[in-house]
Amino acid sequence: MTTPAFGLNRFDFSSPDAFATDVARAETLGWDYAFLADSQFRRHDTYVLLAFAARETSTIHLGPLIVNPVTRHPTVTAGSIATVDVVSQGRTILGIGIGDTAVRLAGLKPARVATLEHSTRTIRALLHGEDVDLGVDRPARLPHPRPMPVWIAAAGPRSLRAAGRVADGVFIRAGTHPANLHAAVDAIRAGAQEAGRDPDSIRLGLVVHTALEDDPQRALLMAKSMAAGYYEYSPHLFDLAGLTWDGPDIHELQSLVHPDFHHHPDLVESGRIVDFLPDAAADAFSIHGNSAEVAAQFIEALSQGIDFDIVVPHPIPNPPPPGEQDGPSYMERMAREVIPIIRNALSEDDN
Repeated sequence: MTTPAFGLNRFDFSSPDAFATDVARAETLGWDYAFLADSQFRRHDTYVLLAFAARETSTIHLGPLIVNPVTRHPTVTAGSIATVDVVSQGRTILGIGIGDTAVRLAGLKPARVATLEHSTRTIRALLHGEDVDLGVDRPARLPHPRPMPVWIAAAGPRSLRAAGRVADGVFIRAGTHPANLHAAVDAIRAGAQEAGRDPDSIRLGLVVHTALEDDPQRALLMAKSMAAGYYEYSPHLFDLAGLTWDGPDIHELQSLVHPDFHHHPDLVESGRIVDFLPDAAADAFSIHGNSAEVAAQFIEALSQGIDFDIVVPHPIPNPPPPGEQDGPSYMERMAREVIPIIRNALSEDDN
């Protein structure tokens, strides 16, 4: 069983300098990856932040999770991430998806799967120094290509198959239920086979909403809000997990949260709105509880016969800025209280 690397996707985004300082702290604590979403209405420019962090660190890997092909043209994304890779001396990874808050808050629609697949092909080709036909008088070529891994973040079967066809790796965002995880891997492998690729060459990542919360009721309510968020956009995941939605129509409830159940400012409040959901739904789509409970749930999720190379325990709610934290931060608690337990348990299973 592979012992995965761990990545964090929430930092101090108040300024480029603050972000760089926070990522350097994560590096000191032993985190392997620092990610951030490319969301123009939520924080400073993604590539400026990454470049600042690259100059203040030496080992941690850096990259967006995720960019999209709607708010930035794929050629712009390729040029920008290649520049960050130069600054970081080869520590960069690119995560791309159909688009989330960056797209929705701009009044735009997420990319179609075909657009995501085509854009990923274009970005990978440019980063590898290949000529790309963009419909102009001559093929385009990036002046500073930097081969690097390009991963797709996906939950639906069509996007997972597309990822298997074109991506170097896939971040699975489908919760932790075994049926959903294995269905996702099957879709990725099917896509790879369709493209004549070796399915085993596609690396796998797991992104899981994680409520590290000592109050069990608060943790459960936040987890139910996460389950509702999955039902908003990927209701098929409930079906695969054998779960049913036995409450008001989800479209009626969407007016009560903003922008959705995953990103509502008060996740306990949004969790109360969907408290009719069974605890099994909360367990299927997030990890929640105190340090020992979170570690145990991760060990269970990572012991299903799927080798994940990268695990991203997405913190819920968003951690407060360092100066406003009461006690150890999520970054510190996960690094000191949770991740060592996971690594030790998986290492023992290997021996």
